Amino acid sequence: MGSLLYGTPATAHDIDDRALAHLQIVMINKFRRNEAFAFQIEASNTHGTGRQTLWLHPAIPLQFSFNGSRMPAINPTWVRSLMEEANSGRGLRVIPEPAPQPESVGLTHAA
Repeated sequence: MGSLLYGTPATAHDIDDRALAHLQIVMINKFRRNEAFAFQIEASNTHGTGRQTLWLHPAIPLQFSFNGSRMPAINPTWVRSLMEEANSGRGLRVIPEPAPQPESVGLTHAA
């Protein structure tokens, strides 16, 4: 289980390493274009129950902390789906991983 640390002081949000690796690609690409966006996340025990919506902005510190030492294989189909979520009115949220498309099986990075 990894963590997304956001803000100053940093607030930690626990996220599965595999999902976090895919979210990292989407978030970095959004920030690279200087785009702010909403991110919906399940609230951890320290933040209560339910869900929270964070407003992510390129000027606010963001850190990805992974429990595992190996980068998981990236599913480009999932990255595209997450990017569509990030560009939607409701914002980015963790969605279930779709099956990789035949042309993307075996890729280790987003296209």
